[in-house]
Formats: sequence, structure tokens, C-alpha cells
Amino acid sequence: MSSRVSAPSHATTSIRAAAGRPAPEVASSLGVDPATGLTSEEVARRRAVHGPNAVATHHARVLPVLWHQLDSPLLGLLLVAAAASAFVGEQSDAVIIGLIVVASVGLGFANEYRAERTAASLHSQVSHDAVVLRDGDVARVDVTTLVPGDVVLLTLGEVVPADLRLVTVAGLECDESVLSGESQPVEKTTEAVDASASLAELTGCALMGTVVHAGGARGVVVAIGSRTELGAVATGLSTHQSDTEFQLGLRRFSMLLVRVAGVLTGTILVVNVLLHRPFLDALLFSLAIAVGITPQLLPAVVSTSLAAGSRQMGRRKVLVKRLVCIEDLGDVDVLFTDKTGTLTAGRIDFARAVPVEGSRSDDVVRWGLLCSDHVEGEAAGVAGNPLDEALWESPATAAARRSLLGHELVGQLPFDHERRMLSVALRDDAGTVHLVTKGAPETVLARCTDVAPATRAALDAEFAAGNRVIAVATRPVAWSRAPEPGDEHDLRLVGLLVFLDPPKPDAAAALTRLAALGIRVKVVTGDNAVVAAKVCRDLGLPGDAILTGTDLDTLDDEQLVDAVTATTVFARVSPEHKARIVRAHRHGGGGVAFLGDGVNDALALHAADVGISVDSGTDVAKDAADVILLEKSLDVLADGVVEGRRIFANTLKYVLMGTSSNFGNMASAAAASLFLPFLPMLPSQILLGNLLYDTGQLAIPTDDVDPEQLRRPSHWDIAFIRRFMLLFGPLSSVFDLLTFGVMLWGFHAGPDLFRSGWFVESLATQTLVIFAIRTRTVPFFRSRPSLPLTMAALGVVTVGAVIPATPLARPLGFAPLPGGFFAALVAMVVAYLALVELAKRWFYRAAAPPRTGAPTDLDTRFVRRRAARFSVALEPARARAPRRRAGSGAGRV
Repeated sequence: MSSRVSAPSHATTSIRAAAGRPAPEVASSLGVDPATGLTSEEVARRRAVHGPNAVATHHARVLPVLWHQLDSPLLGLLLVAAAASAFVGEQSDAVIIGLIVVASVGLGFANEYRAERTAASLHSQVSHDAVVLRDGDVARVDVTTLVPGDVVLLTLGEVVPADLRLVTVAGLECDESVLSGESQPVEKTTEAVDASASLAELTGCALMGTVVHAGGARGVVVAIGSRTELGAVATGLSTHQSDTEFQLGLRRFSMLLVRVAGVLTGTILVVNVLLHRPFLDALLFSLAIAVGITPQLLPAVVSTSLAAGSRQMGRRKVLVKRLVCIEDLGDVDVLFTDKTGTLTAGRIDFARAVPVEGSRSDDVVRWGLLCSDHVEGEAAGVAGNPLDEALWESPATAAARRSLLGHELVGQLPFDHERRMLSVALRDDAGTVHLVTKGAPETVLARCTDVAPATRAALDAEFAAGNRVIAVATRPVAWSRAPEPGDEHDLRLVGLLVFLDPPKPDAAAALTRLAALGIRVKVVTGDNAVVAAKVCRDLGLPGDAILTGTDLDTLDDEQLVDAVTATTVFARVSPEHKARIVRAHRHGGGGVAFLGDGVNDALALHAADVGISVDSGTDVAKDAADVILLEKSLDVLADGVVEGRRIFANTLKYVLMGTSSNFGNMASAAAASLFLPFLPMLPSQILLGNLLYDTGQLAIPTDDVDPEQLRRPSHWDIAFIRRFMLLFGPLSSVFDLLTFGVMLWGFHAGPDLFRSGWFVESLATQTLVIFAIRTRTVPFFRSRPSLPLTMAALGVVTVGAVIPATPLARPLGFAPLPGGFFAALVAMVVAYLALVELAKRWFYRAAAPPRTGAPTDLDTRFVRRRAARFSVALEPARARAPRRRAGSGAGRV
């Protein structure tokens, strides 16, 4: 059958219409032979017609970022008041205010847009693949390159990459909870259904975003992108991602300052009106005070920190799918992780076969090879089981591989995580059909008859040595069909296959490093409890506290919270067990990360505060994760945690500055306006000082962080910030009032000179206080700031001190300052910083440790995470060429 058809014949097919037609008819209408797939030329032509298989684009957009800077009621009121000022004849003031506002908005826009571009770049580095038939060969391609008519091969754990009409199935079950909300997997067939069938009744189709829970299949792509069922749901969702704990903390802090600003602004305006001062001047002054208090450039500081941190983490082989997840990673104090590839080398090697009495080693190996998911040739890496691959690639099995001829595959019952077994029906040359079952020893032995005590002792010895073991059993059967779960009984054990997966050489050091960061590591594995405990003890983790999946089933949720805290190893657990363990620990408090790379880890990855997967993991795991490791290493993860805590610490520096000197200065301005016969500072001067101050603080992301701050999880605590504000804000106001006295009684200053002196002093104190606030130790001697931060702070103070002596002084309302003022300024700044240092020591000794925030609901991320895998950049890079695999794939389902 030719794969070339005209565009109209396949442009309007829907999955519901295809479900009601026989599969061969659907394939014919799409112009494709399911045995060979489309040609490369036809794929290119159809992609030009249909576009990418994507439900969204991910790129930095100018207008939304700009609107984020302008979306401020205070800013809008300020511009309206400035326009009114120009209307009544104060054009110079209005122009100055307008220019300062434009500069401030531009500064925030430039930094946030740069961060958005960084996020888009990170997104493009996370790819998702699908296995297809093209040009008669099996190939792995990017999911976004699929077109209607592509033939897709599905295996256990894969995310369905488009809406498919199934052509052949082998025990296929799909988890469709992302679309239907139903937790039970749906059994699939190739039969047509009634055209009026509901979404849950489309049993002849596999839908985009659903997960292969069991079995395998071959299907033809009917719909892609937004024309799929998932695409229809995803495009109807808000594009706003659910907020992380860090974002919620930022919002709570911002609202705290907004409330303070509202009180000050309202009080100042009312009092100035009662004192019969010009209403427009009072309004502009009040609004400028409000703008000065609110953290106008906090988003820019955070974005700059995140962008710089994400680039640094990328160099350390850590990719974040959302920039804000970097801070959440720093909040982690418990890590749940799988054993294989994290604590162990992950390079599984076949060691030996252990036959039972009456069998030979070659028999165990031969039956083990015949009962496998292995795909020969270059296609072996497409969808192979690691244990099967190790068995097939071992030099020790070469002779047995040559003796496999003469067996015909009758049918297969694929592996699933509930049965933990794989079964095949094989017919030999004599016509006898054998059922061969291979899987976890506990489940296989339970279905065998007459297991000798010596065999159980041998199994226990292998487990005690930390080896991975697979049991192989068989029995002749009188039927000739695909096996069913009910057939797995009365088996005869042939023997055991033993595999080695030794601990990583650097795992112990990585665990020690994580412990030094205050992170407890707990192992969650589907492996045997004795094996997991042995590996943990070898690496220095306590391996005595063990719970199995059976143990978990006996505990209610309240009991589980206590049990999880006291347990280090969780063995023989199901995907549901993993998610329940994570939820129980989150309920008990603390930041929880889960590291997993398999389909059975997806539920736990969704349940964790931070889901972590690896680039080599399954697509469903990468979809569920917030963070992707390019190397499955605990050391790499520790680098990410340190970076997250560093960024949080630097963000907190800006926050604490805004709640100390900046807040104090604005409170002083409010107080001074009550007793001075003139405004203590003009609105344009307040805005200029705020702009200069914020510009200098954009260097905070480059600052170093004390090791003491990196050794503990980072949490938001608004009560802590409030206490800090109530101590250090008034402390700043004391020196502002001292400056008022110096200017009024020492220099007999008029309005312009008074404003100049206070402008310089307030800018100097609120900028230089960063050197005291940035560390809990003695600044400069025990903790040195970064060079960019030092230069930025000194540069801002210098610019502020020079402005009153420049030609800009007159339009800005300044006057040149006498030399004696600068001597007084130096004395006041030194005294202020010394007093801040003393107050800081008292404060941190008396302050309670930051509290852990309550866990947030992560369920709303589920559909968005799944839909995010089907997204492309606005200007996508050239599609990756398919990685060719040998063979036509005719031997695959």
C-alpha cells in the first residue's frame, strides 16, 4: 500500500470517528500500511500541512512581561497624578516623574525578559520521544514531529504521544486518569465501537497523554496537537501555573508591605490635607512614599537570581522545568530515592544461573532468554528491560543464545507492576506448548509447586549478598493462545538468574554531603527488602528500619506519618505505596523531594514538593518531574540543592533590606511631613532614590552565601520578616531623624538643601546596610561580599552624593552640599552600621528558627505537566533526525 495520499483524505479525521470504523479502514483512509509506516518524504509533506504535534508554545513573550511590570495600581495612580500635575502647570515635575517610572519599568522588564528567555532555553533541552515505523524501520523521534498516519509502537510505561487508532494489541491497558479522573486502567482492544461512545468507552483507541499501564500495541496516529482529546482539555485551561511555596511566600511578603504602604499613604494624605497643603502635592508625595515602600523590583531581583542560578545549575547537569522550582529544591530536607542507578552503579551485569535439582544452568538461561522483552539488533535500546538486556548481552549466555531456534512465540502476557512477572507461551519443534514465567522470586515461587528448602536458602543467600535475582519457571499447557494471569499457577521452578548491581563508588560520599546539607535520604524500591538493606548498610545508611508494601497496607494514614519518619528503607512497594509514603511525610511537615525515573514513580513525583527525574528516565517520569538531572547522581542533586539555597538566601537579602532601611526611610519621610513646613522630599526625589537603590540591588544575585546558610533548608517565615522590620525599620528612622537635626540646626538648611542632605544620607544608609544584612557573621572579616555587589553599592552611593553638585540638581530640586555635611555623613553611616551589627547579633540569638510552611496542593499541576511535553518553541530548532533501528519491526506488537 502506498503511503502517499492527498491531503484532504487525512486532514479531517477525528479520534471519535476513527473509533467507530475498523482499524484497517482507518489506516487505509490515512494512506499508510501499518506494517511499514510512512516514508520520510510523506512525513515532511504532512508536517508542512498539519504543523507540529504540540498543544502549546513555550517562548519568551514581550507583551506579557511588559504588562507584568505595568500591572501595578500604585504605578498607575502615580502616572495619573503626574499627568494632572503637568495639566496644572508643573510640567518639569511631571516629566521627571515620568522618566524615572519609565526607567524603573525598563529595568524590571529587561531582567524579567532575560529570565523568560532562559526558561525557554531550558525547556528546549528537555525532549520526549516516541517509537515509530518509518520507511519500514523502527525509529525513535521527537513527539512533536508526529503526523497523522504515523505508525506508533507502544510499550509499558510510555506516554501515548497522539490520539491513536489501535491496529494490534497485546494485553494493552492504559491509565486514562489524566482525562477521565478514573484511577483504574482501561483494557484496550482493536474492535470498533459505537460512534456515540463516550471518551471512556473508546477502547479501540489510545489517547494522547495517557500512560501504558500494561502490555503493548501498535497504532496509527489519527489526531495530533490541539486536535486531540488532551489538547482540547489543555487549551481550555488557564496558562497560569500553580504557585510554588516560594511564590506564595513572595506574595505574602508583598502584601505585608502593601498593607503598610496603604496605612502610611492614607495617613500622610489626610494629615497634609488637614494642614491645608496643596492637594496635588500631597497626593504625589503620598503615592511616591507608597512606591518607595513596595518592592517594585523584587520580581526583577528574583528573576535575575533565577536566571543566573539556572545557568549555573545547567553547567552542573541540572535542568529545571520551571525556574521557581530552584528555590523549592533548596527547601528540601527529605529525599526519597530509588536504589538502582542512584545508590548503585545502574550497570546491571548477569552473574550466574542457579538451577534447582534436576535442571542445568543452561536450561535456566535458555528459558530466561526465551521469556523476555528483548529486541535484537540496534533496536535493543528502543524499549528493553534492563535485566533482559543484561542477560542477552552477557558473554556467558552466548552459547545459550545460539540454541534458541526451534521455538515459536504463541503469545505474551506482558510484565506489570502488580504481578511483577512476564509470561510467554512457546511452541517447540515437537508441537508442545510451554508456559514460561519469569519475575520477582517471591511472586514466581508462590505459583510454583514443590520448591525445595535448598532453593529458598540459595535465594536468601543471594539477597543477603545484595544481588538482584529473577526466578524462572515453566509448565506444559494444552492450549495455544496468549497467556492470561489465571494461567500462572502450578509452575515448575527451573532456577534463578542472578544479576550484580554494586554500589556506586561515590555514593557514600554523596550521602555524607547530603547529610551535611540537612537532608535525610530514604530509599523507596520495588526490590527485595534484604537486598535494599544490604546496599544501604554498605553505604552507611541505617538499614535496620524497613517497611515493605505489605507492612504499609496494615497502617492507616496517621500511623503511616509516624512510621515514615522512623523508617529508612521501603521495599517491595507499588506505585501507590510510593505516593502514599510521600504524602504522609509532607503531611508531617518539611520539604520532600522524590527522585525516580520509571513509570512506577510518576504518582510519587506528582505528590512530592519537588519531583526529580533523569534525562534517561521514562517519559512519564520526566513529565511528572520539576527537575531533570542530566546525570543520575546524588552529587549532582546536592549541587542543585546548594544552588537553590543560595538563590533563596540572596532573595531574602533584598527582602530584609526592604523591610529595614527602606521601610525606615519611608516612615521617616511620613513622620517629617507632619512637622516640617515643607515636604521633606519631593516625589521625583523619592522615586529617583528608589530607582538608584533598586539598581544597585540587582547585583545581589552575584553575592556569595555563608556556608552556615547553605547547611539548612530555606523556608519562608513572614512572622520572622515582620519582627525584622519592626526592629531594623525604626533603627533606620533614628538616623534619619538625626539627619533632620543636622540639616535644620547644624546647617540651617532650607527646603532644597534639606532634601539634598536627606536624599544622600537615606540612599547611603539603605544601600550600605546590605553589607551587614547579607551575613549573620562579622561582615568583611568573616564573610566577604562579591565584587559586583560591592562595586554596585559603592557606585550607587557615589552617584547619589554627586547628583546635588551636577547640572541635574536644579530640575530635580537639589542644592550643593557643604563639605562638613560629608564628614557628618561618614560618622552617621559608620554609627548606623555598627548599631545594626549589634542589633543583628541580638536579633538572631533571640529569633526562633523559621517555621515550615504547610504543603501545597499539587494535583492541579497534573494535566499541565502532561500537556507540557507536547509543546514547542515559537521558532523551533531543526527537528532531530530519527535514530534508525535495524529491522522492520514486524516482530513487535
